[in-house]
Order: sequence, then structure tokens, then C-alpha cells
Amino acid sequence: MLDPKILEEFSAKMSALLANSPARDIEKNAKAVLSGVFSKLDLVTREEFDIQSQVLARTREKLKALEARVDALEKARSGS
Repeated sequence: MLDPKILEEFSAKMSALLANSPARDIEKNAKAVLSGVFSKLDLVTREEFDIQSQVLARTREKLKALEARVDALEKARSGS
């Protein structure tokens, strides 16, 4: 059976090798490019989206209540 210490050493060496490889640079560059693209887009976080959805739902409820109130007032006025 393999010694766990050997596996740990191998893992550490592979991590060090990958950290110094061109693949690491490509990953960093790709992240920088994507970050730049996303910053130019008009995006919002999920949290901001959820908050605005809740605000919109409350606003719609208030609008429906106000419409019903206006209808009731108009009926009362035309009935007088």
C-alpha cells in the first residue's frame, strides 16, 4: 500500500508545479478578462435582484389597493 506521506508530498509537488506553470498565468489572465467584461455589463447581484423583486411586488399590491379605492370612490360619487 502507498504511504500517505508519499501522496502528500506528490500532491504538494504537483501544486507547486502547477502554480509555476503557464496554465496558472492563463487562468489569471482569463479571470482578469472576464472580470473586465462583467464590469462593462450592466449586471446586478442576485441579492439586489431579489430585493428589487420584493419592492416591485409590494408596489403592485399597493397599486391594486389604490385602484380598488379609486373605483369605490368613483362609484360612490356617481351614486350620489
